Amino acid sequence: MRRYNPAPLLGAGTFFGTYTPNKILRDAAVSGIISTRTDYLREGERLDIIAGAEYGDSRLWWIIAGCSGIGWNLQVPPGTKLLIPTNLMQVASIV
Repeated sequence: MRRYNPAPLLGAGTFFGTYTPNKILRDAAVSGIISTRTDYLREGERLDIIAGAEYGDSRLWWIIAGCSGIGWNLQVPPGTKLLIPTNLMQVASIV
């Protein structure tokens, strides 16, 4: 699988390959509709690696990117504030 393939959400067969969920996720994360924890990107980290550690699937990097207002970049500068959703079922209910 290539890094830029659309990622299935929770294995339910729903695919997102565009920026469509970005604004929805960001608004939900900022308003508290979905539970998140705050972290800051460290030197050498990438969103796909963080998603793999958090969710067991590195293809879900776009969830962290969307909630954090990053856009669709996997590599962002160290110190970037991340809003990492803690409940993927909440994410699945809004996108």
